[in-house]
Amino acid sequence: MSESIQVSAISPQSIFLEHQNWLRTVVRSRLNEPDAVEDVMQNIALAIVRQQPSLQEISRLSAWLYQIAVRQVLMYRRTSGRRRRMLSRVGQHVAQQSEAESAVPPNERIIAAETAENVRQALNRLGELDRHILLLKYTENWSYRQLAEHLGVREDTVEYRLLKARKHLKSLLGRSSSQEQLPC
Repeated sequence: MSESIQVSAISPQSIFLEHQNWLRTVVRSRLNEPDAVEDVMQNIALAIVRQQPSLQEISRLSAWLYQIAVRQVLMYRRTSGRRRRMLSRVGQHVAQQSEAESAVPPNERIIAAETAENVRQALNRLGELDRHILLLKYTENWSYRQLAEHLGVREDTVEYRLLKARKHLKSLLGRSSSQEQLPC
């Protein structure tokens, strides 16, 4: 009985279980991360399941499984390389940010933190629509057109709502700062 005939009668699960030991050895030999072996093995199992309709057409099962294993190892390496580069960039950004913060005098950092907290509290007191439109406009830099499409209104309506929301936020911030300035 040839290997391709045996494949037609065997499920993807049984193929994986039968060949997992040598596949694990292949993966382990190509990765220097013992913890990653199980992740790659799981990806191999998923690849076998995805190929279930074409399993009957495979003439050399071992060679096919070997190719899947190598491909999954390469994909894991690419993904982990991207992750390492991204973490490195984030680490550099955090280091630069902490350097920039250390250049700012402590009293200015405290004032900035208090101001940010006051704005956060005032935003929470706004209505949901006002808060939503302000955050999309000023944190996501959405245009009036994008806001109008998102809200399903005309651009001049967005302009009016933004004006109204800014005034309301400004009045809330004015009240919170006047409440904090108690006479000594």
